Amino acid sequence: MQNNYDALIIGAGLNGLTAAAYLAKAGKKVLTLERRDIIGGAAATEEIFPGFKFDTVTHNIAGFDSKIARELNLAQHGLELIQSDVSVFAPQRDGAAITIWRDDAKTSDSIRAFSQNDANKWHTFRERMAKLARVLDTIHALTPPSITTTNPADLFPLGKLGLQVRGLGKRDMPEFLRALPMPIAELLDYEFENDLLKGALAAGGIRGLMLGPLGVGTTYNFLRGVNDGVVRATTFVRGGVGKLADALTNAAKARGAEIRTNAHVVQIRARDGRALGVTLASGEEISAPQIISSADPKQTFLQLVDPIELEPTFSARIRHIRTRGVVAKMNLALDALPNFKNATAEQLRGTISISPSIMYLERAYDDCKYGNISQEPYLEITIPSLLDSSRALQGKHVMSVWMQYAPDRLHAGDWRPEKEKLQKIIFDTLSEYAPNLPSLVLHSQILMPCDLEETYSLPNGDINHGQTTLDQFLFMRPVPHYSNYRTPLDGLFLCGAGAHPGGIPCAAGRNAAREIL
Repeated sequence: MQNNYDALIIGAGLNGLTAAAYLAKAGKKVLTLERRDIIGGAAATEEIFPGFKFDTVTHNIAGFDSKIARELNLAQHGLELIQSDVSVFAPQRDGAAITIWRDDAKTSDSIRAFSQNDANKWHTFRERMAKLARVLDTIHALTPPSITTTNPADLFPLGKLGLQVRGLGKRDMPEFLRALPMPIAELLDYEFENDLLKGALAAGGIRGLMLGPLGVGTTYNFLRGVNDGVVRATTFVRGGVGKLADALTNAAKARGAEIRTNAHVVQIRARDGRALGVTLASGEEISAPQIISSADPKQTFLQLVDPIELEPTFSARIRHIRTRGVVAKMNLALDALPNFKNATAEQLRGTISISPSIMYLERAYDDCKYGNISQEPYLEITIPSLLDSSRALQGKHVMSVWMQYAPDRLHAGDWRPEKEKLQKIIFDTLSEYAPNLPSLVLHSQILMPCDLEETYSLPNGDINHGQTTLDQFLFMRPVPHYSNYRTPLDGLFLCGAGAHPGGIPCAAGRNAAREIL
């Protein structure tokens, strides 16, 4: 039994590695334990086929806070971010398309071909959404207090937040409070008239959710995707998203932290209300005064902790966290750049969004909510090799396809027999927009919700360790009374996406480390 560590971290995903780097920077002796043979969790880069490097699950780290990069000196540890000038390329089947750029003037020019009225409104809309999103960024960076706290120190962050919300002014403050629960469809129908533009934006509101654009709270999810004033921003990492995990690892190791792979934690040992250490699948026991889990709350408390150590009410709340997978992932190695009708290579450097209207997205969700694979799915596509040639062989490309909706619970039962059907649906949909794509495929990989759970420990395939909806937000994430990264067991903390603020790259890890320190 080893006892010379200050903190043990379960899982070497982005949040676990972020927590490790901050704790090590503060002088803690840290050991991070990773079940797989590679680090990064769902943000790993893997060379599945020789010469092609895929971001196997996460393919866009928009939302990553640049403060983390500065505080941990990640550039010195090999991190290089690539910001695409294009946010979204949204085509129709006939080849007409709207391109949303970082540059408002270029975006307005693209929209003008469809609606002069919408083009005139774009800058004002984008600026207003950016203002609302900045308040949300403040919320995401604070530690939610307990809803029953009377400690003035715990209430201070909320007071600070209240002042910022009030500072929005008489017009924007009511809009912020009104927008969060609003269906994204209602917001966009009020603002714009063109279906293609509304579909391109609404897709940001349903990303990762078991909801359609008519669902309550999807505007909140949309605002989560407004980063640094950019709507549906696209941010790549040179060399793949796994290079962010590498930079965090290097930052942690430079301060003395240890990272062990092939170290599968099967138990969090506890006694008399206190966490004492962990047991590995090998039988090895490691002790430390602080145990930090980046695994999801259900796995942490319902699988790793002996139920006798937890109150039944707490365990019941954990069981009722809504974890719903809605995403399948396809990774393609391509012989050449696919020909999206009338699109230039520059337009394909951001996110390609197959979402021609709000009702298209709602119908895609209709299939899913009844346990069926969407026959006309929403597709979010990136081709990172256009901006980073290191990702593929010379002249070749990698394509990442995020397919929604693929329900974690199929009406037909087992997912395995449905793999070929799912693949055909994705290819048939892509072919309507890029007819030559099937002929370019050299290799393909498809990950169903069950694969995301089994390989990447995403509960039910839920990429956020729990739906990012308002009923699982702020002081209700993961459950009431335990939103501050602490748990009923002294010495046991959460730092993963199941904690506040959800699946924003590295955010929960940074927040948790601050509280632990």
